[in-house]
Amino acid sequence: MRRRHHAAAQSVRAAIGAGLLGLAAIAWPVAAFADIRVMCYQDGNECDVTADLIKRYEARNPGAKVLLDVVPYKTVVEQLPIQLAAGQGPDIARVAEVGGLSKNYLDIGPHLKDRKVWEANFASTLPWMRSKAGDTGIYGFLSQMTMTGPFVNKTLFEQAKVPLPGPKATWDEWALAARKVAKATQTPAAIAWDRSGHRFAGPAISFGAAIFDAQGRLAMDDGYKAAVRKFVGWHKDGTMLKDVWGGSGGSSYADTIGEFKNGRVVMVLSGSWQINRLQKEIGNAFDWVAVPNPCGPAACSGMPGGAAWVALKTTRSPKEVAQFLDFMAQEPNQAEWISRTNNIPAHAGVAKKGVAYPSAGPAAQAALAVFTSGTATLAPAAYRLQGYKYNRALMLPTVTRVTQAIVGEISVDEAVTKIGTDMAEAVKQAER
Repeated sequence: MRRRHHAAAQSVRAAIGAGLLGLAAIAWPVAAFADIRVMCYQDGNECDVTADLIKRYEARNPGAKVLLDVVPYKTVVEQLPIQLAAGQGPDIARVAEVGGLSKNYLDIGPHLKDRKVWEANFASTLPWMRSKAGDTGIYGFLSQMTMTGPFVNKTLFEQAKVPLPGPKATWDEWALAARKVAKATQTPAAIAWDRSGHRFAGPAISFGAAIFDAQGRLAMDDGYKAAVRKFVGWHKDGTMLKDVWGGSGGSSYADTIGEFKNGRVVMVLSGSWQINRLQKEIGNAFDWVAVPNPCGPAACSGMPGGAAWVALKTTRSPKEVAQFLDFMAQEPNQAEWISRTNNIPAHAGVAKKGVAYPSAGPAAQAALAVFTSGTATLAPAAYRLQGYKYNRALMLPTVTRVTQAIVGEISVDEAVTKIGTDMAEAVKQAER
């Protein structure tokens, strides 16, 4: 077994914690270090909880050694790809751009105790880590799921004496109810969606967009056009808060939570990652709830997302990497990790049994439960789009062109045509 000198480990940790490591300083040494080295970023306490599980893993496996390096998210995004391109890197990393680094992933399938357990519990997301069609490798697992979905100002509904639509309500039914609330309470707008092609994709799929053609290529169709027409129409009739999409140019991102917490909109489409922010920033100002994704003619879908633990080809210990990831993926460990980090489970067994969130407040707990149960309504096309390595070729032009239609520069038909043209060119460029 290779051992890492503790003084060296402490110095690396200290440098990372101080944010002082440049690319050369965090090059991953080749000899005489830990059996498994894990690069981890955290939005909240994900790495802290992982550290506790590592202690348990090492106690149960005498001689095993796992070194956890906690780094800023920027390090994972900007420096890890450079390291991997140079043939350096950790054994395992926590990544959010799951498909983008797939050529660097190591297939741990041959070293797992029972790959069928993985295939049963992570069936929908294992393909996100595969780089080509027909690939059946197992390269890691989604540590947690995120999902797009709506938040509603419940206090405004109560003040307007308008009942909340039910769990299978359509987008049209929600728009009608939210308009009534906005009018009765003098709220500036009924609905707003994050300025994001990712957020737009869930409703588009619900309205019938297939996203891919028979050859597996991104494609525009009548369902996507119907979503664009509906969305632009809502902006023109005042249902939508125009400031979010109409307030920026190009494909830049803008979320809706600032408008929501300030009481300027009744209902927003954002996502599960905003729950902790809502709990913190709204406090007792008003009651808010997460609600299931509204339905269209084809589905009641949002879009999935998340972060993954992935095995990397730079490892010299593939069996040990597989053993550790096998441990982390076990249902009891996943349940604990999800519960303590206030995340949505990507593990089907954990999601089915439900998760308790003792550190979350009542509103946050209820919202987490809504999003967890909502993963069952995600359409297959949503999973496929999220795992597609060129998905930004659709998402970015959608924001640019739909905004042009909203502000009156082009028509809906022109917007859809231009999205298709931009999308095809972006994929062509990416494949070169």
